[in-house]
Amino acid sequence: MRYCVLIIDGAAGWPLPGHGGRTCLELAQTPNLDAMASQSILGVARTVPEGMEPSSGCACMSILGYDPRVYYRGRSAIEARSMGIPVGAGEVAFRCNLVSVCDGKMRSYSSNFISTEEARTFVSALNDNLSDDEVHFYPGVSYRQLCKIRGREDTLLADCTPAHDIHDQPINGFLPKGPGSDFLRDLMMRSEELLRDHPTNAERRSRGDMPVTMIWLFWGSGRIPDMPAFKQVRGLAAAMTSGVDLLRGLAKMARMEVLDIPGVTGDQDNDYSAQAIEALRALENYDVVIIHVEAPDEASHAGSVEEKVAAIEMIDREMVSRIRDWQKDTLRVLIMPDHATPIQTQTHIGEPVPFMLWGAGFEANGARRFTEAEARSTAVFLERGHDIMSRLTN
Repeated sequence: MRYCVLIIDGAAGWPLPGHGGRTCLELAQTPNLDAMASQSILGVARTVPEGMEPSSGCACMSILGYDPRVYYRGRSAIEARSMGIPVGAGEVAFRCNLVSVCDGKMRSYSSNFISTEEARTFVSALNDNLSDDEVHFYPGVSYRQLCKIRGREDTLLADCTPAHDIHDQPINGFLPKGPGSDFLRDLMMRSEELLRDHPTNAERRSRGDMPVTMIWLFWGSGRIPDMPAFKQVRGLAAAMTSGVDLLRGLAKMARMEVLDIPGVTGDQDNDYSAQAIEALRALENYDVVIIHVEAPDEASHAGSVEEKVAAIEMIDREMVSRIRDWQKDTLRVLIMPDHATPIQTQTHIGEPVPFMLWGAGFEANGARRFTEAEARSTAVFLERGHDIMSRLTN
């Protein structure tokens, strides 16, 4: 038996009044997901335990079968693991977005999805001018960078707001506050002066792109506990493909293989077809393959119904269709979002999300489509989302 997990990041959401009261999953044309739903067990699972932050790190940890209440200590240290950056005793890591602020408002949490190549020029300038024995910056993917701070564990007590939570809002009310916040705010403010006249910004302005105006620090975390290897727990060899450091970091924590597939990104330009083909090909060598797709979540953060629906439809057409080609008696499949990201909020929420279990041993329970409402209608509910992997593999 082989196993495939497809994580459609942030695909779940709320009914949209301007679209007939339908969610993006309901608006999307998804013939492959719907055909599988009619042959599957559908239900909802709570991937984010009550009281925990509704981040992809927490939610995806649940999907992989690990209890976030035991192993989750924050997102940035997981990203650091993916990037090969050790976070030792007395050190903390913060996500460091390259953002565009105009007239005091957050215009783009991603500087309009800056390229990785251009982002590296800004990270180099940050290290040349703001780095010292306490602070160092590390380049990531697109707008997602990392800042490691030594000897200032008090910064973990600061109240920090993710940049994607404050689209088009004045930033003054959302700067870090509380214990340790002065240190973080000082770094952020100093970055403004440094980046204002950076040569890459001159190039971006000349072609009409948003300039990078400052760094935004959030999602602070310290050292994370070691998780037992997935193969040790399940007896199965696993591999993962994702375009973002967070998921690759989770894979490394679980000692899964990370698949390096050209064209896989964390944005709308992801090569869905290549990701699906190569991931399924990896089942020749692994028992389990996890496919994580970030695009629906990014569209949600941008507040774009059209882009979110388009991403879901691409996943259905280019990925789910290929998964369906496998014989049901040789493959078991789990498909689900990690968390909901409603267009109305443009940020993550912790409510339960729909899941689908398809393949050998799973009998249909009456659903017709893969949507939030259809999943709720089955009355199947997993309070402990980290039990879903056992449902798939046992």
